[in-house]
Amino acid sequence: MPRPTAAQLSYGSVTVVFSTLAMLLLSGTGSELGIAVICTAALALGLLVAVTVPAPARRRTGTTGAAVSAIQDAGPAAEPGGRTLGQVQSAIPAARASERVGEHSLRR
Repeated sequence: MPRPTAAQLSYGSVTVVFSTLAMLLLSGTGSELGIAVICTAALALGLLVAVTVPAPARRRTGTTGAAVSAIQDAGPAAEPGGRTLGQVQSAIPAARASERVGEHSLRR
């Protein structure tokens, strides 16, 4: 379960406080049961507001699928006969170019 953001916590808290005050003032109740019901309703409303606040969008990285597969194919750098970092870095532009060629051929 993701942690709540600062916006979700603040909107939920403000909603609980103001809705509790508004309902207590408007209802004019003095009984303990009435106050408990109002507090419970305010907590539920605050939770609903906090959950419905939109979460910030995640940023996408610029790595393409072919570039990721080129890096994964490289294997560990310490392996004898394996690719070096320079070879992997030179494979990334080639993989991106092959993707562009593939996309171009799909358009026809």
